[in-house]
Amino acid sequence: MKVKSIAEIQEVLQPIADEMGIEIVEVEFKQGREPALTVYIDTENGVDLNTCEKFHRAIDPVLDEADPTFGTPYTLNVSSPGLDRPLKTDRDFQKNIGKKVEVKLFAPMKGKKLFEMVLKGHDENCVFLEDNGEEWKLEKSKIAKICRAIDFDGLF
Repeated sequence: MKVKSIAEIQEVLQPIADEMGIEIVEVEFKQGREPALTVYIDTENGVDLNTCEKFHRAIDPVLDEADPTFGTPYTLNVSSPGLDRPLKTDRDFQKNIGKKVEVKLFAPMKGKKLFEMVLKGHDENCVFLEDNGEEWKLEKSKIAKICRAIDFDGLF
């Protein structure tokens, strides 16, 4: 199936997101038996079902006109990226400085591949972390996944 690029799709959606105070975190297209375009969104106050529904209704006619699949039917989904989404963008890292993150490495370090540490900062190539007063500098290329640590005790 022929599909427009993610960059083209995001470019069409960005003005609507800006107008509504919504950040487009990621746009994803999955092909297969049931093709689906999923737009992951966030706001300063988080995302609820109402926000997803309003954004879905706002972008649906725009996508119909832009025709990202050149006439082939697909399902449009608008979703929160979730609490455990990987930190990818500069904004993701900035929002989580001072918070506990979960870091999964490609190869073991000090005998472990999974760590929970406090995010202290980042630059283009490295992530700066702290664990019990010990400062860590990890190259992003060695990190399989980094996401905010979820404190399940604090949720209930």
